[in-house]
Amino acid sequence: MQIYSMEGNTQRLDGGAMFGNCPRAVWEKWIPPDERNRIPLACRCLLVQEDPEPGKARGRNVLFESGVGVFFEPKLRERFGVQEDRHVLLESLAKLGVAAPDIDVVVLSHMHFDHVGGLLTAYREGASHELVFPNASYVVSERAFARAKSPHSRDRASFIPELPALLEKTGRLEIVSGTRSTILGPHYSFTFSDGHTPGLMLTRIEGWSAGPITFLGDLVPGAPWVHLPITMGYDRYPELLIEEKQTMLERIRQEHGWAFFTHDPATAASRIERDANGKYSAIDKRTALG
Repeated sequence: MQIYSMEGNTQRLDGGAMFGNCPRAVWEKWIPPDERNRIPLACRCLLVQEDPEPGKARGRNVLFESGVGVFFEPKLRERFGVQEDRHVLLESLAKLGVAAPDIDVVVLSHMHFDHVGGLLTAYREGASHELVFPNASYVVSERAFARAKSPHSRDRASFIPELPALLEKTGRLEIVSGTRSTILGPHYSFTFSDGHTPGLMLTRIEGWSAGPITFLGDLVPGAPWVHLPITMGYDRYPELLIEEKQTMLERIRQEHGWAFFTHDPATAASRIERDANGKYSAIDKRTALG
């Protein structure tokens, strides 16, 4: 298989919210804020192009998430700091010669709008939302899907109310609760996390020549968050998240694998190291894959 990092629409969000109880004097050295205290964030996706099976012209295109997209009306786009008014992910895919109908599977770590908004067509006044990947199957965890359908008041604004029904209507939605997916097959396995949101699904991908790579979603949104005490203000249970993060980073470190970051503006993936004091850090950083 071949693996590519795919850039989607970018955001600017409040740095204090993104770094939780970490003081600004510390986090601004990692990602400098603008005059409104906002930091730049990627909404990065991962594309796996599988080798073709015998007799087939191409292998499957498996897309991990779709970024925030451009489904918001202009007022909300400004509120949530979405920087572009066009569907950047579709442009990134087109550079590889991949059109929206060519996406075979979309895997969602969870259903917050900055990870699934790119599933929808660009905003048009008076028009209903439509899915942009007409032939794709969709894979999401049981608890993440349930949360999207019935959110808590604390995170209701993080979800797109119409999206669960649109996914169900395709007839190609797989809701998983175990470590494997029928649609994806044996090269993909899941770990679940609850510190950020219920049922966050982290996918480990085997078969890449550089080694296994784990799509970390919002468990570890970027290289600065590899440091265990650093969490987001958006995290549901920060202490639980730190424990989940430690377990995941240790596994990646021991297997000499790769961590994939969705929100880091400069780093798409890295390896993980731990020093003599037990501090984890990102090494061998890659700005892009592919």
